[in-house]
Amino acid sequence: MFSFLSEFTRNVDAPSTIIVMDAEGYEQPRHYHIVPRHVLFFGLVAAGFMAVVFLCVIIFTPVRELIPGYGTAEMRQNARLNELRVIALQDSLEAQGGYALQLRNLMLGQIDTSSIATMAAQLPGTPETEAQDPGEVEQSSNWADHRQPAISLERMEAGREIPFRLASISGRTLPSVLFPALPPVEGFITRTFEARTGHYAVDIAVQEGTIIRSIGDGYVIFSDWTHEGGYAIAVQHSDGYVSVYKHNERLLKRIGDRVRARDEIAISGNSGEISSGPHLHFELWHDGLAQDPRNYFVGN
Repeated sequence: MFSFLSEFTRNVDAPSTIIVMDAEGYEQPRHYHIVPRHVLFFGLVAAGFMAVVFLCVIIFTPVRELIPGYGTAEMRQNARLNELRVIALQDSLEAQGGYALQLRNLMLGQIDTSSIATMAAQLPGTPETEAQDPGEVEQSSNWADHRQPAISLERMEAGREIPFRLASISGRTLPSVLFPALPPVEGFITRTFEARTGHYAVDIAVQEGTIIRSIGDGYVIFSDWTHEGGYAIAVQHSDGYVSVYKHNERLLKRIGDRVRARDEIAISGNSGEISSGPHLHFELWHDGLAQDPRNYFVGN
């Protein structure tokens, strides 16, 4: 075969005659006149066509997934999605940190707490000292600022009443909340407001899946997961009131949503690290000071 090919390609331009006959010699021999150059040309064209077809199969069909190291389209898509999820998670963590900081400043405020404590102590009926249980450990260094009644400086004018009033910003009246208000959920109070131990709320025991309702009109300023409080939501009402609902199973409103009094805002649960069972941890703040919610509930 090698000698035949060598003879065939010795002079590619010279026509050659190829005789085809059977080994027994019974059939009439057949003669073919060919030019080696033409045969080589068509061979190269055929080889190029096969190469193009092979490349198309590799590029446009799933056969490419069989090539080691090439990777599948699904793998590349998953890698891209994971990259986007990581970026979104970073943005979410930054946003959550900002929301938490704003909520903390809104609740605690930039207030001269020593002046507030001094003026609150001078109010009629306010005890100068609060009895402490030796068996309890003090958890809050500024608990005295939130002793009831916790009233901001601007509300300590002589003869001024504490009940709620509408506030106006740029000519727009903010959503109101009317006190006394109905509790956010019906249940048993298992822990009361304890300023000295840092428990600025009431815990209301309810079954998981119970509807939690807003105590009044307002705007949602926080709605997200927190490490200690689980799924928490906070509503900004007018005149400096903020209500906070923690340890929920699911949140029904998002930041910026407007809510009406008694609107469904969450589903009760047992989320968060600091939770001893299904219950609602409800906080009420006014001008940066914690309030005992029981004083604002109907029938209390």
